[in-house]
Amino acid sequence: MKNELKLFAITLLSALVLYGCKASNTLKGAGIGGAAGGVLGGVIAGKDNTATGVIIGAAIGGTAGALIGKRMDKQAEELRADLEGAEVERVGEGIKITFDSGLMFATNQSTLNVDTKQNLQNLASVLQKYEDTNVLIEGHTDSTGDEAYNQSLSEKRASSVQDYLINLGLEYGRLSIAGYGESQPVADNGTAAGRQANRRVEVAIYANDKMKRMAKRGELGD
Repeated sequence: MKNELKLFAITLLSALVLYGCKASNTLKGAGIGGAAGGVLGGVIAGKDNTATGVIIGAAIGGTAGALIGKRMDKQAEELRADLEGAEVERVGEGIKITFDSGLMFATNQSTLNVDTKQNLQNLASVLQKYEDTNVLIEGHTDSTGDEAYNQSLSEKRASSVQDYLINLGLEYGRLSIAGYGESQPVADNGTAAGRQANRRVEVAIYANDKMKRMAKRGELGD
């Protein structure tokens, strides 16, 4: 049954990707949510709880999902303009940001570099403007060195980002963190470029319960 569910989710995700090539991000929000979003989110988040999985799992779909998607479009546009050297992606009814941890931290360290603090200040400013969202911060490493050490380092780095955002005035209750060490590579750890891509901090931004209620009532304006 579990394998059948995964196969169904993969098939459904493929269909959504094809649809997404022809749709705006707002329409993607309408298409992914509901039962489809719940199944996909359950499979993806249940496997590894990645930023993408959390965003998809939080989707509500329908007209309300489209309204949330429209709000996220505006937020993503501002983030792209304000975050230097970061990748900002619209995913379903949320946003995923990827920071190169090599720019944020010294090697084997979890203390934020001075130069990256401006980026986080800009991130905090946008998050304060769009306050009806939850934020997940994830730390990831490459596979160099001891696995347990990498796991601990990823957790400490995620925590450092969270602490700095809280110091900038964000509410603790909006922020959650996770560390995945070397377990979630996005590239080949056998190459220098691949290892660099795997050393990263990902941030997932998705609607909180208040935004979802407002969207369902049609009260989520621009």
